[in-house]
Amino acid sequence: MLADDSTLLREGLARLLADEGHEVTAAVGDAPALVVAVAADPPDVAVVDVRMPPGHSDDGLRAALEIRERWPETGVLVLSQYVERRYATELVTGSTGGVGYLLKDRVVQVDEFLDALDRVAAGGTALDPEVVRRLLAHSTRTDPLDRLTPREREVLDRMAQGHTNATIAARLHVSQSAVEKHVNAIFDKLDLGHTQGYSRRVLAILRYLEP
Repeated sequence: MLADDSTLLREGLARLLADEGHEVTAAVGDAPALVVAVAADPPDVAVVDVRMPPGHSDDGLRAALEIRERWPETGVLVLSQYVERRYATELVTGSTGGVGYLLKDRVVQVDEFLDALDRVAAGGTALDPEVVRRLLAHSTRTDPLDRLTPREREVLDRMAQGHTNATIAARLHVSQSAVEKHVNAIFDKLDLGHTQGYSRRVLAILRYLEP
């Protein structure tokens, strides 16, 4: 499902997704229509522009938060020209998966956009590296993240972007076993023991992004 008030971008994304084998169940141009469409037929993923009618401010992002609350099985991939820090933090930290936040410039990099869409549809996360950087730039949390080595912080940063261990290994040019050792060290340093019913990976990411 697509929600963007730009007809050109909306139709362009619809055509791109159709060409890649995805079914676009609805394409709407404002936030209220998005919520109505999701209520009628909840999709696997809703791709949502932040600034849409009727307010032309953060209506799309607030609709995304409502969707995550009312239909948690529906993934939400937010697109924005800017990092709306307050709502981005709420969207990411208020969910254990199935969310993404990409800057619109990333959409032109088709492979990265489609990869992010697939990860969100699978219940994972996909955060634009610039979004992660902006969120962390305003974070006042220093402990226990200060225990992490620079390489462990690099690994956790890629985890926050939603990448798997295999992808992180490829991007950092190290072995997957090395990444797994770093991930275990991160869990230990963040005092994330084995807690039944919770993913330590998700908890580490939430702690990393927590303001």
